[in-house]
Formats: sequence, C-alpha cells, structure tokens
Amino acid sequence: MRDLSLRTRALGGIALAATSALVLAGCASGSTDTNADATTYSAANCAADSTSENTFKVGTLLPVTGNLAFLGPAEIAGAGLAVADINAAGGVNGTDACIYGTDSGDSSDMSVSTASAEDLIKQKVSFVLGAASSSVSLNVVDAITEAGIVQISPANTAAALSGYSPFYFRVAPPDTVQGDALGQLISGDGNATTAFLVFNDSYGTGLRDSTEKAIVEAGGSVVYGGKGQGQEFPPSQTTFSSEVTAALAQKPDALVVIAFDETKAIIPELVAQGWDMSHTYFVDGNTSSFEKDFEAGTLEGAQGTIPGAAPSDELKKRFGKYWSDVQGGELSDFIYAAESYDATTLAALAATKGGATTPEAIQANLAAVSGANGGEKCTTYADCVKLIKDGKEIHYQGPSSVGPFNALNDPSSAFVGIYKFNNKNVPLWSSAVEGKS
Repeated sequence: MRDLSLRTRALGGIALAATSALVLAGCASGSTDTNADATTYSAANCAADSTSENTFKVGTLLPVTGNLAFLGPAEIAGAGLAVADINAAGGVNGTDACIYGTDSGDSSDMSVSTASAEDLIKQKVSFVLGAASSSVSLNVVDAITEAGIVQISPANTAAALSGYSPFYFRVAPPDTVQGDALGQLISGDGNATTAFLVFNDSYGTGLRDSTEKAIVEAGGSVVYGGKGQGQEFPPSQTTFSSEVTAALAQKPDALVVIAFDETKAIIPELVAQGWDMSHTYFVDGNTSSFEKDFEAGTLEGAQGTIPGAAPSDELKKRFGKYWSDVQGGELSDFIYAAESYDATTLAALAATKGGATTPEAIQANLAAVSGANGGEKCTTYADCVKLIKDGKEIHYQGPSSVGPFNALNDPSSAFVGIYKFNNKNVPLWSSAVEGKS
C-alpha cells in the first residue's frame, strides 16, 4: 500500500437510488446552459463517422445488464453530457464528437464484455470509457491495449490495475484509498473486532485487504473473512445462511459486506439471525438505495463508502435533464457520473492538445491535460481549449475533483464519501475524506 494522508472535507450530499439502463449509441450535441436540450443520433451515424480520422469517437463500455446495471445510467449520462458540452464548445479540433455505446455486463458472464470490447476495437473508437467493474476491465484491458486504444475507467478501484498498462487510466481512486478510509471509519467508531462477508473477486478481495490493513494498523483485528482465511464466497451466490452463521459466531463488533447484488440476499439473513444492522458497513459496490427492497428502518444507521466527490445540485440537474431528454426517464443515482464526465472531457482535451483524435495522441497528452506538468487551472472544456490554443499548459479540474494522473495512471488524489443509511434504507452523504497516493 502506498502512503496515504487523509483529511476530512465537507461535500454536497446525494441520496442514491438504483435504476435500470438502456444503452444509447450515437452522437450528442447540446449547450453548457443548464436548460439546454440534448439530442442523440443513431449508432449507425456514429459508426459511419469512424471513417473520418477527425471524429472524436467515445466508445462506452458501461453496465447496461448484470448486477452493476444500477451504475449504468449515471455513467452513461456523465459521458453524454460531456459530449454535449464538448460539441457546444465547437467539438474536438473543429469536428463534433459522438458516442458509440456497448454493454459491459458484469463478472458473472465475461462473454458480454469480451464481445463489446471486440466491437469497440472494430469501430476504431478514439478511447474506451469503462468498465465499471474492475474484474471486467481486467478481462478486456489486454485486448484494448494491444489494439493501441486508450481506456479510461470512471469507477475501477482494484489495486491490481495501478500501472497496469500505458494505455489504461482511471479517474476513480484505487482501493488502497477507499480501504484506508473505510478501515479508519470502522476503527474510529470504536469497533475492536471486524468480520468480512466478501466475494472472491479481484475488487472484493483487494478492497478487503486494504480495509483489513487499516483496521489492524489502528489496533483492531479481523475475526472472520480476512486475508488468507479462505472464507470468501463465489460471485452470484444466492444463499448465505452458513456464511452469516459462521461470521456472527465470532461475535464481531462490526461487519463489512463487500459484494454486488449478492447483498440483497445477505441482508435478510443478517436480520434473521439477529444482527444489529447499524453495525454494518458497505462499499461502493452496494452503497445504494434499498428503499424498495426491505422494510423501512432495516438499514438505519448502517454506513458505506463511495469513492468520488458528490456533484453539485446544478450539475445533478444537468445530468438529470440529459438523461430525461435522452431516455425519457428520471435519473436518481449519480454515482460515478462526475467521473464519467471528467474522463470524457480529459480525453477530448488530450486530443485537442495533440492535434488529433487518434488514441496515440490521446495517450501522449492525457497526463499533461490532467495537470501532471502543472499548468493553469481550468474547469470547463471550453475554457481549457482556449488555454491550449494559446499555447499554455493546463490543469483540468472537473467536478470529480480528482488530482492529476500519477506515474501509475491513477489519480494522485481523490475523495471518498462516507454515507449513512436513513430509516428509508437510503444512504445519505455524511462526510468525506480526501486520500492522496
């Protein structure tokens, strides 16, 4: 684990709610005006545009199906709004940007992401935005790298992806940051012993290991599900009676659930066996609304962590309007929307600085436009482009508030939000820490 310094920061709060997604593939145009319309075009038009070497083509690899589909709408909206703002500012090197969307699925069926990655490579996208799941990215990153295409994830946190490829970047912090924050939260709440219910996935075990390290360093101990204890469960397991019984038999002060959709089966079992849910901790893979899943008050007092800064109310309105205009529905979950927005904007700025929309130009300039070389700070695509055209180095500082890319292509700093569940089983923002790696 790299050295981390954490400091408490106040950020705007959001209530998180699960929602379903339909992928859109097409071009987007719009305005930076909060009330501006967003328009989409067909996937065929975007594919046809790939014949022009000047087209900035955003290839999304985001969850439309699978147990992370609740993350899809916010991430898709983030990318779409970024493209709308890019085009409103004149496009990339004078040409409109477009989106070609695919489904990443999840780690339970890697054939979905494999096929989507092959499609994106065939379409010769300028860069790939995604995946949400670290395991899915590990499944496709080699093929994308071999094709010489830049991949930027808005949500990957697995430590195994740090410095994985010169063409792989992410705007979400590695699990060393979230794990350290979660471990400090658990210890700071006065818990001496902790049990983990964690699935056997690179994301799950990596985050567990970082959290356990922070707990132990603070003087606590892990009594079940720790590293090397061999008590992980396989992804997509549906019953958890034996795991819950074994964990609670150790009489832990706190219990951490690191899972995705499996969480909906774990919670009822914990309740049935008499566990006090206010001593439960969740992570970004399952800190979402359970308002429609469980009786009111079931999760009251439970806490969770989500990497990333909470978007402002104004930006949430813009994400929501884009989603409503495009999909005709309501966007109520904003997890990783800001990160998707910033990843897309950074790639467009790299293409602008490089004078071409090729993956090579984006890869060569991505760190620089993130502020790795210093430069003048700018917060919008339009303002940053003006500085680039004036021959200046820039430091794009977008709504996700991540720091410049470091030598491992990770953000050098990032926020981790702390959320507490209310009596409606909805997680509300409580506080945040900024971790630096």
